[in-house]
Amino acid sequence: MPDTLISAIICTHNRDNYLGAAIDSLLAQDFASGFEVIVVDNGSSDRTRSVVEQRANHPHLKYVYEPVIGLSVARNTGAQVASSEILAYLDDDAVASLGWLQVLYNAYKNNPKLVIAGGKVSLLWPEGMQSPRWLSPGLAANLGAYDLGQNTVYIDKPGLTPRGLNYSIRRAFLEKIGGFDPQLGRIGKKLLSNEELQMTELALQAGWQVMYLPEAHVFHNISPERVKRSWFLNRGWWQGISECYREQLAGTAGFSQLQRGSERFLRGLYKAVKYFADPAERFDKLVYAYGQIGYLNAAIAGLLAKRVNSQ
Repeated sequence: MPDTLISAIICTHNRDNYLGAAIDSLLAQDFASGFEVIVVDNGSSDRTRSVVEQRANHPHLKYVYEPVIGLSVARNTGAQVASSEILAYLDDDAVASLGWLQVLYNAYKNNPKLVIAGGKVSLLWPEGMQSPRWLSPGLAANLGAYDLGQNTVYIDKPGLTPRGLNYSIRRAFLEKIGGFDPQLGRIGKKLLSNEELQMTELALQAGWQVMYLPEAHVFHNISPERVKRSWFLNRGWWQGISECYREQLAGTAGFSQLQRGSERFLRGLYKAVKYFADPAERFDKLVYAYGQIGYLNAAIAGLLAKRVNSQ
């Protein structure tokens, strides 16, 4: 497809109940004919292939099977088979607004310094369910919520980077940095993350631009199993491990991690007590503290491995 202007990529693993709506939202885009939709089946054992085959007559749709489990691996596979310079990633449990691809494409077309862009993410709760009173805005971000307002924002802090479920990147930049790092990003039930944060760090360091585009709007379905405290504690644990891995990859790991992690753990416990009367803030700080245990666990494992390798 030589005239492809933008490639929309869905990386999926055993989400056949949501996948069809995600694909349909892309096939229905209000965009010229120059786009493609690539579904990367990342080792699924459910009806994923069947869901794609039901739409196989659509000329824009491609199916690729990637047996090596890992979101970053699947993203790199999608990039390798894509035909365009602009790569737009949509999660398999998300639904894109009609103008999503057009907004992203226009931003890149008019700005050669732009290498990463994403937009607003609104949460779609299961039928009959609403946001629990113990869920803070900070923890809602773990479900993908992302809203920097109604105006375009040039991101200057990695922590504000666009969410991976509504994410685009320029191919030339992705190839220059060697693709998404397989050590970061979800691998099966291991909720590793921080791959987008790392990308933004690298882009800003090199003088490129990262943007938030409010009109590139995506809606994220929240599965019932995620509306549990245990899911957020697990997510916090893996967030801590992800942060440790990111520091190791950046060459900033070492004994100082033990001090940083311990201080943050104590700070989280202190704030959990401080906000004891506020169920949302209290739980938010407990998740933060629990995540630091994951961080410290990974830091100690890294130090021990380094010592063994040096002997």
